[in-house]
Amino acid sequence: MSKRLLNCVASDFRKMTGKELKKAIEAAEGRTVCCETVCSRPTMLNELSNAEIAKAFGGDMVLLNGFDCIDPLIYGAEESENPVQRAKELSGLPIGTNLEPVDMNAEMLETRIEISPGRQCTVETVKRAEELGLDFICLTGNPGTGVTNETIEASLAMVKQHYSGLVIAGKMHGAGSKEPVMNVDIAKRFIKAGADVILVPAVGTVPGFTDAELVEIVKEAHANDALVLSAIGTSQEGSSREVIEQIAIRNKVAGVDIQHIGDAGYGGLATVENIYALSVAIRGIRHTVARMARSAVR
Repeated sequence: MSKRLLNCVASDFRKMTGKELKKAIEAAEGRTVCCETVCSRPTMLNELSNAEIAKAFGGDMVLLNGFDCIDPLIYGAEESENPVQRAKELSGLPIGTNLEPVDMNAEMLETRIEISPGRQCTVETVKRAEELGLDFICLTGNPGTGVTNETIEASLAMVKQHYSGLVIAGKMHGAGSKEPVMNVDIAKRFIKAGADVILVPAVGTVPGFTDAELVEIVKEAHANDALVLSAIGTSQEGSSREVIEQIAIRNKVAGVDIQHIGDAGYGGLATVENIYALSVAIRGIRHTVARMARSAVR
């Protein structure tokens, strides 16, 4: 299959392998929007899943946060034995999840938050992600969980062994641990360990992470057949439209392939106006409306 993600419909996504999804993103030339959503609590519109709402405002991929692979629940798709498949049917989009490689020895800057075993990155949860049909896994850390770059790197080989989808790796912020969030050396280690996509904090979100550093990471990733996702994971997804547009353009100039917008809005999703603003900023109204209007049965 050879089709850029901009033109993909639900039936295309259903047939895609992880490698094909990666190629479709690459072919879209920096015009892919990934919406993160807290899936374990009621949505802004109780009768709808956040995947449906995200798609309706320009999202191309949906990243589940707080998803428990052992005890799966997605509000708005909970009537199904496999809520992942139901969310895919309803939205017509690729669905992925965060899995967190917790480091119990991390030097913490805040009190550690304990998360359920089904949210942690283990052989059991990775195998379960494969069984549920998740299209991608993101190895990252929520605030206070103590995920470190060392544990992300150590988990990558295991994930690639047991999972066939797209694998994203990196931190959006410190996740409570005292270490650099991202730099080119960390990116090199993740690429060597097998990451398909390197996650970096979007320029303008984490203090001290500069445009120049991001450009260097993007060049390193692209030279080694990896992609880059820039993440707004600092609750700035609830900022003004103008802030979102500035972040979007700066990170597009740097060459990132996917622009992520976090879940800190109403009902565990970014404010829908900002999803729309991000999409229009990086690809214009034509492609934004095309994604918004495409039916999940195409």
